[in-house]
Amino acid sequence: MADATHAAATILASADGRDFLLRNSADKVKISSIKASTVALYFSASWCPPCRRFTPKLIEAYNELVSQGKSFEVVFVSGDSDQDAFNAYFAKMPWLAVPFSDSEALAKLNERYKVMGIPHLVILDAKSGEIYTEDGVELVHEYGTEAYPFTTERINELKEQEKAAKDNQTIHSLFGTPTRDYLITNKGDKIQTFLAVFFLLMVPRCPSLTSKAIVQFTSVLAKIYEKLKAVGEKFEVVMVSLDGDEESFNESFADMPWLAIPQGDKMCEKLARYFELSGLPMLVLIGPDGKTLNDDIADIIDEHGPDAWEGFPFSAEKLEILAEKAKAKAESQTLESLLVTGDLDFVLGKDGAKVPVSELVGKTVLLYFSAKWCPPCRAFLPKLVNEYNKIKEKHNDFEIVFISSDREQSSYDEFFSGMPWLALPLGDERKQQLSKIFKITGIPSLVAIGPDGKTVTKDAKTPLVAHGADAFPFTEEKLQELEKEKEKKINDMAKGWPEKLKHDLHEHELVLTRCTTYGCDGCDEMGDSWSYRCKECDFDLHPKCALEEKGDVEMGEENAEAAPAGYVCEGDVCRKV
Repeated sequence: MADATHAAATILASADGRDFLLRNSADKVKISSIKASTVALYFSASWCPPCRRFTPKLIEAYNELVSQGKSFEVVFVSGDSDQDAFNAYFAKMPWLAVPFSDSEALAKLNERYKVMGIPHLVILDAKSGEIYTEDGVELVHEYGTEAYPFTTERINELKEQEKAAKDNQTIHSLFGTPTRDYLITNKGDKIQTFLAVFFLLMVPRCPSLTSKAIVQFTSVLAKIYEKLKAVGEKFEVVMVSLDGDEESFNESFADMPWLAIPQGDKMCEKLARYFELSGLPMLVLIGPDGKTLNDDIADIIDEHGPDAWEGFPFSAEKLEILAEKAKAKAESQTLESLLVTGDLDFVLGKDGAKVPVSELVGKTVLLYFSAKWCPPCRAFLPKLVNEYNKIKEKHNDFEIVFISSDREQSSYDEFFSGMPWLALPLGDERKQQLSKIFKITGIPSLVAIGPDGKTVTKDAKTPLVAHGADAFPFTEEKLQELEKEKEKKINDMAKGWPEKLKHDLHEHELVLTRCTTYGCDGCDEMGDSWSYRCKECDFDLHPKCALEEKGDVEMGEENAEAAPAGYVCEGDVCRKV
């Protein structure tokens, strides 16, 4: 910025004549003396965790650009609440800042660039004031200094380069860099031979958020890895860690038997973007020639567990064989195969006694996935207890096994104390396998296992809520029978009701219509099964409101022996006089 006529000078100066910015040393820097052609406005605050995580990355990019002689400057626009917080946060930054005392200028900058969240990085052409991008945070995360000067043209150029790289992808272009031609073991050894089928295991930047899932997945993958190595398959796994510090990296890598890209290597972020990382863990399959064979086989590992090794290298033919084996395994399923693992051949009774799984064989068993910390689970439990007791009165060949997702023994004990059935112990390893087999993604969840040990339904909760104890034994035949009975009751309900009628609340004729749920425009309450409806106006009335009867909705001829005082019946309709 050669002089104060540049747009950035106008943007950064204040209305009362302030023509300087600050260094963290408190030195004042004349805005007119700043010569950078690209200026980034960094909206951030010390109280903001995402800001504290991003600031070191921006500092690294800034220092690298400055050392390369790039014409670039950053100006901190603080969102801190007091001067001390501003000073402590700004002390770590190597760039400039708008004085914290100039609250009016800070507010105007936030308003000018419509800042709705932080960290936020707006990158400008200093001379014209043109906004190159308002997505500076994302670009620094994705491309680092390669994105400079952060123009649309540069970003498009980088995307074209990535496309070309994918078209010419090799093992070395994926794993190596101009300055690194090796991977590392968890002992720190450097491995330079890259000739194999590869799995790229993406693990999270914030392991605390998904650590349990990552640990479970890694454990299964390690078993597959060891099995494939034992049978002589030529392949390797490479961990691509997004951990932010070396300690977290070392902790997660310590128990892994495969290789990794060194912690902090920029290739990790590049690969996450390159393969469009959206969920964790992610497992990309790379062929010996470096070409991508499968964008993500994590679901295959999740579905088949340690047995997934038999699907290697996961070609269409191998996956078909794997699917057939899984089908055969499901068809041979027994209650023991589900609930017995090694010495774990029991469930817990109410008194803490170990009940052998063999005592449940031949019964219909509901696996109840739930937890005390889950509000819907707590709300559902009284209904389940009520229906359980009703079923047990008529059917002794029935039981429920509670499978807890609670985190503490005290919570587990308190929740289980209100249940009249059995349970797996808290933290039992069988929970993980059962959750995987039945693909439990939410709680409360009920899985019904029949007397033969086969899965009757993975969703016994829905029919139990709809039909109560009558849903037992939750088979398709029973549910179809219940639906037929329900349909008959609904149809019988409408016997004697007119197909069409006029009502004072609506100008058009209303037609008796089968429906699911709706809001009655007469009494504002919800209704279902039948409505007197005007489709043209989206107008609904309960039959009881449309026919203006008191009491039950059942208003067939069998219930109309005599009209109550104040009513007159004409044809198919009884109305108030």
